[in-house]
Amino acid sequence: MDAQTLRQRSRQLVRQLGMLDSQCGNMALTPVQAHTLIELEAQPCTVNDMAARLNVDKSNASRTLAVLSNAGLVTTHPHPDDKRSQIATLTPEGAARLAELHQRLNTQVDGFLAQMDLDEIEQLDQSLQRYHKAMVMADRQQGYAIRSLTPLDNAAIAAVIRRVSAEYDLTADKGYGVADPTLDSMSEVYQPARHAYWVIEHHHRVLGGGGIAALAGEENVCELQKMYFLPELRGRGLARKLAVKALRYAREQDYRACYLETTANLVEAIALYESLGFQHLDGPMGNTGHDACEIRMVKWL
Repeated sequence: MDAQTLRQRSRQLVRQLGMLDSQCGNMALTPVQAHTLIELEAQPCTVNDMAARLNVDKSNASRTLAVLSNAGLVTTHPHPDDKRSQIATLTPEGAARLAELHQRLNTQVDGFLAQMDLDEIEQLDQSLQRYHKAMVMADRQQGYAIRSLTPLDNAAIAAVIRRVSAEYDLTADKGYGVADPTLDSMSEVYQPARHAYWVIEHHHRVLGGGGIAALAGEENVCELQKMYFLPELRGRGLARKLAVKALRYAREQDYRACYLETTANLVEAIALYESLGFQHLDGPMGNTGHDACEIRMVKWL
């Protein structure tokens, strides 16, 4: 599915759910007003808090709270730590109106779910969570670029690999990838056909990288290699974005599977690979040239 198709699907959902209507749940509440009541049910908040939660500008949040207050659904009182701010809370009438809205909308959605089997509902839940997280991460990734490795990046990415390896005690004497004699000339390593390496850059600094190369000893199997990211890069979903880019490249190159090796203390990396559909193996595949990594995983493409 491409962006155009996804946007079309999203429009269909928005229209089917009545989110373009002036009333939500056939009640005298706009969708924004309904969302505001729902947020206040979870926790009282200020105008600034509400604007952040609804992802709207402050004037929109302030105007909505004022309308709800005039309708007797919301009340405000001074913030205990900031007398210039007001904290909004639901009134008993507001809570009753929201309960009715929940009942109507839950009945509507129950009708949708009745058309789906349990495994389909579970798959929908997981997909919606993944899509929401992708939207959040995309916002956090502003200003970061993923691009192909060049010879000018060799020193920078080698420094990243050495620093991260030291952080996790993946030292050369233990046989980890940091011992590779080609570490300072990686742009040459990924020159062959069906090989690629990408770096993540921010403000002209290389902060991480990862690549794909053919796995020796296995026909049409590639290896996800040298995925290293500095601490300041983590928590933005960029490792996943790079891994997805690598997997798409592997499919384009007609690899039938993607293999990787890692070690148990890289807990975050293992969780990432599992979330991408990699499966654990009992033993190694092919010949990676290393024997220090005890965890082997594969994803069939």
